[in-house]
Amino acid sequence: MSRMLEYLERLEYKGYLGSVEYSDEDEVWHGRLQFIRDLVTYEGMDAKGLKAAFQEAVEDYLELCGAEGRKLNEPLVGSFKV
Repeated sequence: MSRMLEYLERLEYKGYLGSVEYSDEDEVWHGRLQFIRDLVTYEGMDAKGLKAAFQEAVEDYLELCGAEGRKLNEPLVGSFKV
């Protein structure tokens, strides 16, 4: 399982980053989009399912913001300008 977790720690799609956690109780992988104000979550039964759910969550988020005319919460870019 540690190799799977190592692979999943790097979820990134269209500039958005996603967390990865495992629930022993539910036996499911889950996470949420990181570094944005909105709450966007996803889950999957395995690495492939979690990655697909993460990418779908990003697409749904982008589509929803566009449909509602809302400004996107852009993820952090990793630099700080002074």
